[in-house]
Amino acid sequence: MSQFKEYAPVSPTQLGFYIDSSRCSGCKACQVACKDKNDLEPGRRYRRVYEVNGGGFIPTGQGGLLNNVYAYTLSISCNHCDDPICTKNCPTTAMHKRPGDGIVRVNTDKCVGCGYCAWSCPYGAPQRNPETGQMSKCDFCIDLQAKGEKPVCVTTCPLGAIHFGPVSELRERFGALCDVKGLPDSTLTRPNLIVKPHQGAQQEGTRHA
Repeated sequence: MSQFKEYAPVSPTQLGFYIDSSRCSGCKACQVACKDKNDLEPGRRYRRVYEVNGGGFIPTGQGGLLNNVYAYTLSISCNHCDDPICTKNCPTTAMHKRPGDGIVRVNTDKCVGCGYCAWSCPYGAPQRNPETGQMSKCDFCIDLQAKGEKPVCVTTCPLGAIHFGPVSELRERFGALCDVKGLPDSTLTRPNLIVKPHQGAQQEGTRHA
């Protein structure tokens, strides 16, 4: 008997996330809500809040120092990429990208738990379910969206730092930046992600449209 439940497309066009990292306080409410909604054991997280820091003090050559230290938090899940490496490397087609809304899902009726998807994803999205031995990941709360509700990470964020919707509309509203310090180069998979970076997080000359 099939354990995988399919849903009709919840959008006629590609969905994506907008993360306002400048507002993120690092409270991890989104991470906890996602774990609770998906009943995940310790260690498995579909949405992860990373703490990124770097920079330092640069000598000015005149006896002083220039401060370019930065530290910020960044909430990341599966980015439901335009060119997902996980689907390319899945030998059974269990990992697949849906037409229409472009959500990347795992068909557990086909997954053999080989882990190739996890090894190839630069964002660490696919993760092994220790109980079944199969792979699992963020599915954009497709069950909630099918009922007209928002993903749990969106509704839980107390500062409204996470938005979702058709990625073309998000880019028109918020811009197209998704290359920030702490994330892989967007040319690898063309993620459907927009980030408003925290001060010091933006990389020069990197945009994704």
